[in-house]
Amino acid sequence: MEQERKMARFISLHTLACLTRQGAEELTSRMALATNVRIRRVAVNLYEGKMLAEFEAEKRETIEAWMAEQKIHFDWLMRVELESTGGPLGAA
Repeated sequence: MEQERKMARFISLHTLACLTRQGAEELTSRMALATNVRIRRVAVNLYEGKMLAEFEAEKRETIEAWMAEQKIHFDWLMRVELESTGGPLGAA
């Protein structure tokens, strides 16, 4: 039996110039169609023109290549190594 490989998690920040709610919904829908990366969560602030996205992928280069292919600009991309959900900091 083949063991399923755990994917790494990443968070990206995007600046969205003049994006409407409909535009944000369209962008999120496009992101959800990805096959080599998996979108876990998207948070958008239209007033400030910012979006955070959480992905799963084998490696950083996979997300970078996918975003370039989709023409999705990002300000930064961070691999999540440690996290806390209200308790002690632990491995992600």
